[in-house]
This record gives sequence, structure tokens and C-alpha cells, in this order.
Amino acid sequence: MKTFCGRANPTTGALDWVEESEEYDYHQEIARSCYADMLHDKDRNEKYYRGIRAAVERVKARGEQAVVLDIGTGTGLLSMMAVSAGADYCYAVEVFRPMAEAAVCIVERNGFSNKIKVINKHSTEVTVGLGGDMETRANILITELFDTELIGEGALPSYEHAHLHLMQEGCEAVPHRATVYAQLVQADQLWSWAQLQPIEVTGFKLLPPPAVRRCAGAPSVCDIQLSQVPPESFTPLSPLCTMFSMEFSKPVSSTPQSHSCRFVAQASGQAQVVLSWWDIDMDPKGTIVCTLAPRWTYDNPRCYPWRDHWMQSVYFLPAEERVMEGDECSLTVSHDDYSLWFSLQPHSEKEAVVSRPYCTCQAHLVWTRPRFGELNDTQRTDCYVRALRSVLKADSVCLGVSDGSLLPIFAHLLGANKVYSLESSGLSKQIIEQVLEANSLKGALQVLLVRPEQLTTDDLGGFGAHGRALLQVPGGIRAPCGTCQGFDVRPMDKMIQQSLDFRESREAEPHALWEYPCRALTPPYPVMTFDFTQLVPEEPLNSEGTVPFIRSGLCHGVVLWMEYQLTDHVTVSTGLMGPVTEQGTCHWSPHRKQGVYFSPSPWDSPGDSRAALSYSLTFEPSVGDIRMDFCSTSTL
Repeated sequence: MKTFCGRANPTTGALDWVEESEEYDYHQEIARSCYADMLHDKDRNEKYYRGIRAAVERVKARGEQAVVLDIGTGTGLLSMMAVSAGADYCYAVEVFRPMAEAAVCIVERNGFSNKIKVINKHSTEVTVGLGGDMETRANILITELFDTELIGEGALPSYEHAHLHLMQEGCEAVPHRATVYAQLVQADQLWSWAQLQPIEVTGFKLLPPPAVRRCAGAPSVCDIQLSQVPPESFTPLSPLCTMFSMEFSKPVSSTPQSHSCRFVAQASGQAQVVLSWWDIDMDPKGTIVCTLAPRWTYDNPRCYPWRDHWMQSVYFLPAEERVMEGDECSLTVSHDDYSLWFSLQPHSEKEAVVSRPYCTCQAHLVWTRPRFGELNDTQRTDCYVRALRSVLKADSVCLGVSDGSLLPIFAHLLGANKVYSLESSGLSKQIIEQVLEANSLKGALQVLLVRPEQLTTDDLGGFGAHGRALLQVPGGIRAPCGTCQGFDVRPMDKMIQQSLDFRESREAEPHALWEYPCRALTPPYPVMTFDFTQLVPEEPLNSEGTVPFIRSGLCHGVVLWMEYQLTDHVTVSTGLMGPVTEQGTCHWSPHRKQGVYFSPSPWDSPGDSRAALSYSLTFEPSVGDIRMDFCSTSTL
């Protein structure tokens, strides 16, 4: 039996469905999936249920039987909604085998086996007719094939095929329509994730290579929680533009298209970034709307429905452009069958498909967007410069170990006698050499293409490491659902928990916590220390202890991060960027993800030190892994 898993194409950013072998270990796929996130999205579920009931009523009013095709059924929730709303039969298609098996159990548990058929195939492989997967074409199409970018999970080809081969003409669709919105802004913080900026180092301005400055950047969307981006951190240059809509009850085309919105600039600034989101109308009249608009667009922010499986999109223009208030401009969005991209053009009467941007400088393949943000972070740079200045001497020989790090260049500019930059990939070596050449520093340091474990003293020209300087660069999702909209989905909870127990229960997941509202219930506490001036220990390193709960609330998990003590007085954090407030508000690093260990169920914190967090961590040097366990204990 086939097991299909989503794989991001590193070049195009597209989500490809890849067939894995029978031996494929899909436990991590399940453990870190968004299935539970979707079921916890009450706003989404209620809007779908209302839209499905309305669609079934319209079909019944025409005197027809309601035959439903549910593509990407997941747990079978939407199919069960359809049958509960009066549908006569439902074909539920799910390509991921473990999820399809869970859907069969859930459908049976809820008593719908006689009216719902689960089909473990990609929808483009489903057959219709005598002996086929479907006896007849359906007249209601239900789908949840959307990602943050709307079409990134291949929604358009799936809709296109369904209308051609699986659906009746004039069918109903839930959702009925999708609309994409966009706003052009100047956002220096976000733009710092797209392009390398000049960096000041002791009076020397380190410039990015010309190829990097000319490059359009990474082609894929940047999906984030825009609700956590303060409106005061960006300047809107355009009004909110309605870019395009598509109706799913009619034939859909996956051919590339472009849509433009003309506007008059409402402010002067550097056009850098496009903020975008979409909404879906569950009915033809647009009375049942599910929107991804960020919190700061709401008149009453308390009405904002938090969700993690759908966020908002950030698109970076190929190059920043100066816009003056009152200028007539045209914002163009183009799309193929899986992605969107934007361009800014002068006021024009003609629409044309703009070629999809792609990285030509290789830097965007070496550095991730948050890594660009780190390199452009002046405070972080200042910390490293101060630390280097305090340890470097005129006879210092430095070895930089980190792909694509600028620290070796900093060391040279601060007066080190000899500097080696160790790069384990040809791309990172190429980028560092481009930076050196762009700043007339070619030959200033030796860039080595070798892995750290393969390094010898011959590579260092006979210099040993003793007494020298080593530069190293720090390298509610889990809650069970139980029931959803009145349907028992515990088989899915069991499936996810089994995968967690098999693969993830003692691992921390990477999450960018600056995007998530959260409160600290304990003080920050060091749980394990590594001394980088010493050899890595051969035996496992263990750490145990307790941390008191000092604030009341429900504890959903534990956050882990590293603080690098560069010198006695200089520290760089990959987690908290400042003290926690009395209320427990945290300010997390925008450039790094933190490790989050989710508890199987929430722990209650009375906040008066009667309860504590107990931890046990074991570092395995042979595999570079940390096994961990946390629990809540009483201190009485």
C-alpha cells in the first residue's frame, strides 16, 4: 500500500507528494502534523459546518440526491458533517495512508460506515463508474486543500482534475470562493530577512557582494503570524488591495495567471514587502466567511480566532523601490499551480505574467531568512565584536567553524594575525569568498573547504589549536481533540500519541516563539552547561533538578534555548532577549527557533511555589542528542 508524504522542494518551495516505501518511518510526519491544529480551530470548523449544511440544502431543494466528494478528508470530519447535514453518500479521499486508516476508524466509531467510503488515493487517481472508486460523479465538492499561501498544497490541479473527471456540471462547492488580499509596506525588520545589509565593524563598512544586492532572493513564501508583528513596525504604502478571487464551484485552471491592482500611494517610503492573506466564502452569497486577516485588522481584537495551521504570508519584492505619496502604482500578483509572487510596476494598462523570481547569488541557499536577520542584527554583531576584541591579540591565529559565518572576517578586521574560515559546503565557501572580494579583502583569510572532523594541522599551515582562538557560531499544538463539532475523533488522538511515544515524546520541537502569545510560569533556569574550551566528554552528561512554578496558569510545555557566554561580560541568547515581566510576558529572539517540549496533558500551576517543574536531561555525545523528561511535582 502506498504512503504519500509531503516534501518541500528546496529550489521551488513547492510541496511535492512523494511515495515512500513500506519501510518508511512516518511517525515524525504524524507527530509534527497539523491535523490536531485544524480540529482545534473552532472558527474554521463552525464555518465549514454551516457551509456544508447550506450546500446540502441547496441540492435537496433541486430534488437531487446529495453525493459528496471530500478531497483531503484527513479525519473524515467534513464528510461526517455532510452526512449529518443530510447528504446521501460521501466519498472521502485521503492520500496519506496512516491518516486514511484513522479516518476509517473514526467514521466507523461515529456510525457512518454505511454512508462514507474512505478512499486511500490521490484524488487524481480516483476512478468513477462501474467497478471504480466512485459509482457516480458527485454534486457537492468539499475540500480543505489550503495552506497559508492558499494554493501551496496543490489545490488548483486538484480542483481542475475534480471538475473534469469527478464532479457533475453545476455542482456546489464548500468553500465556494477564495479571495486574496495584499498590502505593500515598508518594513525594515522584515526586509532584513531578505537581503544582506552593510555591516559596521570598527569603522569598516562591510558591504554585501554585488551579486547578492542584485539577487531577487528566495522564491518561497515566508509564512508567519502577522498578528505578532506590531503595526507600528511597518509603514503601509498602499491600501489593502483585493488581488483576485476564484470560484470553486466552476472549472478551475492551474495555468499561470497574473492580476494587478492599481492604487495611489498613501505614504512615501521604501517599497520592500507585501503582506498578504486570504479569506474563503463558504456559500455563494458570502454570508459565511472564514478569514485569515491578522488581529490588528479587527475592530475588536478579542474576536480574533487564533490558528496555527493557517497564518499570513510575507512576500519580498525582488528589489526595494522608492515610492512617493501620491504616486500611481500597480501591484501585480502572479501565480502558477502552487505559489504566488508579487511585483511593483508603474501605472499600466496592460497585465502580463511576471516571471517567477529565484535566487541567482546562492546566498539565499546558504542563509535562511532568519539567518539573514541575524547577520543584519546590529546588537548581535556588536556583542560578537566586543567579545572578539577582548580576546584577540596581534599574534592570534583564529579558526572559524560555521558555514557562512562572517566572524572570521570580523576577526581579521579586528587585527588577528591569521584567520582560517572552515566551510563544509562549496556554496558557503563561494559566498564568503564573494564577500571578501566585494570588500577588497581577497586573501585576507584562508577559506578551507573541509569538514571539521577531517581538519588536520596541515590544513592550518602547521599551526596547532593550542593557545589559539576558536570561533563558533551558535548553531497548544499537542492538545488531544477528543471530540470535534460533536464527532468522536479519538482514533486520531491515539494515532498521534503513538507516534509521539515512538519518536517524539522525549524530543523538543523547534518553534519560533516570538510568533506565539505565551506566559512564563517559572523563572528562567539553567538546566545544562557545555564548556566549549574543553574537549567534548565521551560519557553521557546528565542533569536533574526542579524549578518552582511562580505564576498561576496551565503549563503546556517547557521551552529550551541556548545562551552563549562569549566572555565574562558578553552573552548572546537564542531565546529570551530580556527579563520576563511580572505578568510573565516574554520577548523571544526573532531570528532563532526555540526547542519546545510539549507535555502530554497540561500541568496546573498554583503559582505559589507549592508545585515545581522536575527535569531530567541526558546528553549523548556519540550522537549529539539530548534525551529529556519533564513532569510537575509537589513541593509540599
